[in-house]
Amino acid sequence: MKQCMDTDNLHRRLKKIIGQVQAIDRMIDEDIPCEDVLSQINAAKSALHGCGKVVLEGHIKHCVRDGIEFSGNRSCYYGNSEPCSWSTGTQCRFSTCNY
Repeated sequence: MKQCMDTDNLHRRLKKIIGQVQAIDRMIDEDIPCEDVLSQINAAKSALHGCGKVVLEGHIKHCVRDGIEFSGNRSCYYGNSEPCSWSTGTQCRFSTCNY
C-alpha cells in the first residue's frame, strides 16, 4: 500500500543496504577478517531494521488508524460478502484478510 509508506525514503534506504550487502560480498572474496565482515553484517541488519520501522510507522499512522476509524463500515476486500470487521467480532474466512 503505497499511500501508507514513505516510498522515497524506503527506496533510498534500500539502495544503501543493497550497496552494503554487495560490499560484504566483496569483503568475503577479498579475505577480510571475520570481525570486520560481522561488523558490516550487523550494520546492514540495523539498516534493514530501520526500514522496518519506516514501514511500521506508516502502517500505524495510516492502515491501523483507518482500520479503527472505519472498521464498522468496511467489509473484507478479499471478496468475502459477509462483514468481517473488528466491530462485529466475526472473523474472515480468508487467511490473508486483515480483518
